[in-house]
Amino acid sequence: MSVLIDGLQYANWSEQIFRQLKEGGVDAVHATITYHETFRETVLNIEQWNRWFEAYPDLIFQGSTAADVKLAQETGRTAIFFGSQNPSCMEDDIGLVEVLHKLGLRFMQLTYNNQSLLATGCYEAEDSGLTRMGREVVAEMNRVGLVVDMSHSGERSTLEAIEHSARPIAITHANPASWHPALRNKSDTVLRALAETGGMLGFSIYPHHLKGGGDCALEDFCSMIARMIDVMGPDHIGIGTDLCQEQPDSVVDWMRMGRWTKRMDYGEGSAAAPGFPPMPSWFSDNRDFGNISSGLRAVGLSDDEVGRVMGGNWLRFFEESFGAQAAGTKVDTRVAQ
Repeated sequence: MSVLIDGLQYANWSEQIFRQLKEGGVDAVHATITYHETFRETVLNIEQWNRWFEAYPDLIFQGSTAADVKLAQETGRTAIFFGSQNPSCMEDDIGLVEVLHKLGLRFMQLTYNNQSLLATGCYEAEDSGLTRMGREVVAEMNRVGLVVDMSHSGERSTLEAIEHSARPIAITHANPASWHPALRNKSDTVLRALAETGGMLGFSIYPHHLKGGGDCALEDFCSMIARMIDVMGPDHIGIGTDLCQEQPDSVVDWMRMGRWTKRMDYGEGSAAAPGFPPMPSWFSDNRDFGNISSGLRAVGLSDDEVGRVMGGNWLRFFEESFGAQAAGTKVDTRVAQ
């Protein structure tokens, strides 16, 4: 039986959304639990998740290994895998990488749009690549089983992370820049390198990443995925909706501004529309994944290919990525084309 996995969401979580996950048959979600929060603030966010796990044990539970995806499927629940969209949670202490992994973190972006202690974000004018600390942190993330996520990083930093990492990395929520030239979307050079080293791309449904924004047609989105199979192969792509369901517009300020500026930063939006953009009509919540599956079949993908895109590839990546690995070990996890 095929699995359904979303490579990233940042929802305003509630019982309603947890029930929609169940109704939509979503087996696992990589959930952003922290952006610019410090380590202690991130722990407070984990405390909130623990309360949700306690309150809704029939709907959700914390995922830590790929086996939890199968457990979720067997029990009709959703496994929640924690992730961070910035390295702020580890502050300037490499020892916190292992601590965060033990607390359940399974993905961490090396940067969120701006320069960080580890790498350069996609909004900086100059991309200097991985920093000295960045290279050390990537090696530590590889060792403990914390996935390197370069969704918001610049081109050089992303390519250097792919090259330096001893394990495949992920771009959990982005689209090809050749389809829509948003700063956050990735070049075919990056996407080919990602696939060649066994990495994963999660296609985003966040309107600023879509051609036509919220008016993007399902057929156009699915045709783009079909074309990217020619670029990346069928084994390195999945869905990473970047769904921000029920979030108030004020959350956009935290996502984009954090504590680094006092001024409004509009990011990929515009001064006229600084909040969340409207979602496409064909995807508003977790009950709409079936629209994507149907759309992929309509543009010619086989049932096997649809199964890989909708979760099979993410499941394999989870199996390869979440366990500890001896430092310095380079494992070839590429899938034969």
